[in-house]
Formats: sequence, structure tokens, C-alpha cells
Amino acid sequence: MSATLLIVAKSPVPGFAKTRIAESVGPAAAADLAAAALLDTVDVGVCCFEDVVVALAGDVTAGVRPDEVIEALADTTVIQQRGDGLAERLAHAHVDAAGHGPVVQIGMDTPQVSIDDLLAAAALVESDGAVLGPAVDGGWWLLGLADATRAESLLGVPMSAGDTGRRTQEAFGGDLPLLRELRDMDTWADALAIAAAVPDRRIAESVRRWA
Repeated sequence: MSATLLIVAKSPVPGFAKTRIAESVGPAAAADLAAAALLDTVDVGVCCFEDVVVALAGDVTAGVRPDEVIEALADTTVIQQRGDGLAERLAHAHVDAAGHGPVVQIGMDTPQVSIDDLLAAAALVESDGAVLGPAVDGGWWLLGLADATRAESLLGVPMSAGDTGRRTQEAFGGDLPLLRELRDMDTWADALAIAAAVPDRRIAESVRRWA
């Protein structure tokens, strides 16, 4: 696949990753779920893309399951996130990850993502120049751009809001082709639902561990 997959992620450090989940099950459990989600996402990504870039915030050696995470990241190119606020970090990450082809960007919040999802995204980016994956909560879980510099359009979009998806569509001209809707893993209820959908993945094992 000629596109680059960009995974924007937080290190699974207790008290740093998945703080909303931590409100329900505690910071150690939330960090374990974050590690599982990151590992599942990288697993799927490296199956589809020759070039996988992980834009990372935080220190994985300070997090849970560091050996597993470090081993998984060895199959990727790791860069550090830069910028103030999520929108700026995303825009910079697209540019930093870009090589000579399109960039397909996801987070670590949809560990249920499938190979078919990512292949469809890459195909739409190459044919249409862009693609968006809408999220159940009104945001989005994937943004693919043939021209990574277009990600600067995110700078005017409020992130983590109920209308983030709609505002992102408007920022890019209102005509981005859409993938299927997925649920982000923001809360414990989200984690339970996602685990039920992909019972054989690490995220389901982690949920069972802490349920």
C-alpha cells in the first residue's frame, strides 16, 4: 500500500492515558486498556501498510506493558507529537509522517478497526484525495489525505465535541467520502461494547481482566 498509516497515540501511562475510563475502573486498568488498544491498532496497521508511523505523546517506558509496546513499535517509525492542542498536533503529525504518498491517520481509540476498514480508506484516499471515518459520538476516527498539508484545515475545528465530525467535513469543503461509523473507546461503557464486538483481540482480554 503506497499510503502511509499514521497512528496518533498516547503512551499507556497510568493517570495520563484514558483518564475518562479511569474514573470508572482506576488509572491502572485504564492504562492497561490503552496498551491493549494501541497494540491491537498497530497489529492491524502493519498488516495493511508498508509504512506505519506512530506519533507518540509520553514515554512508553513509564507505562504499563512496556516490553510488549516497545516490541510492537519496532515495526513502525515513531515520532514525537508536537504542537499545542489536539488539532495542532494532528496537523503537524500529518506533515511529519508524509513521505511521497497519502497519509491515512487513525488514533488508538478504535481497536476494533479491521483490515478492510484501512484498505478501504487507503483506496478512497488514492481515488478521491481524502476520506473521513465518522464516530458514533459525532467526532471522527480516521482522516485520510492525499496532500498532508491539507491537515492544517483542522486548526479551526473544535476537537472532542459532538459536532467535530460535521465541522471537519465543512473545513474540508463538505464532500469527504465516508467510511463506516465506529465507536471510540472513551469510556468504560465504550470499552465493554468494543470488547464484545472483537472478543479475540487484546482489548477484549484486557476488559475481561478488569471487569
